[in-house]
Amino acid sequence: MMHNLTHNKELADLLFPDIDKTPEQYELLYPKRQLPEGAKVTRFAPSPTGYVHMGSLYASLVSERLAHQSNGVIFLRVEDTDKKREVEGGVSNIVRALSRFGINFDEGVTDIDDEKGSYGPYKQSERMDIYKSFAKRMVEKGFAYPCFCSEEDLDKIRSRQEEKKITPGYYGEYAVHRNSTLEQVKEELSLGKSFVLRVKAPNNPDSRFILNDLIKGDVEMPENFQDMVLLKSDGLPTYHFAHVVDDHLMRTTHVTSGDEWLSSAPLHIQLFEMLELEKPYFAHISPIMKIEGSSKRKLSKRKDPEADVSFYHEQGFPSISVIEYLVNLTNSNFEDWRRENPKSPNTDFEIELERMSVSGAMFDLIKLTDMSKDIVAGMTAEEVYDMSLKWASEYDSELWTLLSADEKYAKSIFNIDRGGEKPRKDIAKWTDVKPNIFYFFDDLFDLDVAAGRNFPEAITSDEVSRLIREYSKVYNHKDNKDMWFDRVKEFCEEMGYSKDVKTFKKNPGVYKGHVGDVTGVIRVAVTNRRNTPDLYEIMQVMGEKKVMERFDETWGRFSCP
Repeated sequence: MMHNLTHNKELADLLFPDIDKTPEQYELLYPKRQLPEGAKVTRFAPSPTGYVHMGSLYASLVSERLAHQSNGVIFLRVEDTDKKREVEGGVSNIVRALSRFGINFDEGVTDIDDEKGSYGPYKQSERMDIYKSFAKRMVEKGFAYPCFCSEEDLDKIRSRQEEKKITPGYYGEYAVHRNSTLEQVKEELSLGKSFVLRVKAPNNPDSRFILNDLIKGDVEMPENFQDMVLLKSDGLPTYHFAHVVDDHLMRTTHVTSGDEWLSSAPLHIQLFEMLELEKPYFAHISPIMKIEGSSKRKLSKRKDPEADVSFYHEQGFPSISVIEYLVNLTNSNFEDWRRENPKSPNTDFEIELERMSVSGAMFDLIKLTDMSKDIVAGMTAEEVYDMSLKWASEYDSELWTLLSADEKYAKSIFNIDRGGEKPRKDIAKWTDVKPNIFYFFDDLFDLDVAAGRNFPEAITSDEVSRLIREYSKVYNHKDNKDMWFDRVKEFCEEMGYSKDVKTFKKNPGVYKGHVGDVTGVIRVAVTNRRNTPDLYEIMQVMGEKKVMERFDETWGRFSCP
């Protein structure tokens, strides 16, 4: 392949007359990083579409943890050479979406016009001369050549291959420009023909090699024998070529990517070897899966709203809940670790690539919601207030107005049943806040009552009115919790109800009901809900005036004809 160095050098100069900087000069510009032993350098390299799939957040989390738990570096590189896919504001949207989930980069693109770090530019569109320098070197070494085939020419080649029922592609005898002479290339150029640059792959379809993948283990694969495109006719690099050059010069040690790229690994490794570059470690992450009926499929951008990470922000899931769930998906031993370390931040958990699922982690929104309930239950009232207020400022102006009007009142609401052995778990996301606290605000409470009362069906409207009318006479807002409950039990006996469930079950015919039935009626009178956090605390936070107004409204107006 390197039999004619003079020919190769002349061809390289002919194709790239303006490229005078060599790969060696770029090596000096981007030296090896001075990092502690064992430190990993990882990257997240999206296209600037603005859309961030849950799988991308998952992959970026893995990359970020690998870097930071080893005292290494993660950078954000934008792969924007395919201008058809670029969306205005796409870069900013991606950076903002990831930062919301605590994925912060040590280097790379920080916004549309900003970046940090000394291994840039971190946008591929600004690295054209670098790619051409390495492309020129490929030609000089006899590992690349220009191809002048038109789309029509390639279609004819494909048709011939289909007729023969052989592997389609540009290789071997079908690589018509592979062995063009310098004169033939000059002639094509003189006619004004455009060209793509192709790799001159070894023509050995039967050759195989073993890829040591850090997640999937040893994977036996066929070597690449296709003369794949390295530079397109507009001079822009393909993903395959650009990322090999970039990962080397940015000194990436561990390439984590979706396993849809596993089939491209033979070409990537081939390019590293042809350019005599040190190969990084590869870790191909299986896609996040979802159960549908009796089968499973990939989490789909088209079918599943939860595939878009903006879904979680709009729904008000705390970012920490989403990340905690994703860490749980990475390694099956996370739940055991969490039980042993209930107060530790999930950043203390070390993700191990070899423990990641080979077949794909199963995504379960219900489990994420349950985990989020536990996480919110462990927050302080101040944290819940601050986070829900911030979310409401963007997504629920009514809730924002209610919470910000009286900060002390709002925090006391969130403090109910918080911090004990069995904290309230009614909030998993900030969209849950208003449905669970509406009854503290008269306008929302009145609207809810107008839609219907929620008293138990077994208790008549007359009995509801009687119980609340009489209870309002004995209720004492100054009682502590024990005194309050003792007073409720005394009231029960006066009204013909047992003061405990056990007694009622022994003598059901003697009583109208038990203390639970009575407190249930009081609860609905005050909140119009059958299930709430601690009733005594609710009434204390509401204040005596509001509680008595609710009682008056119930026995004075609530009745059935």
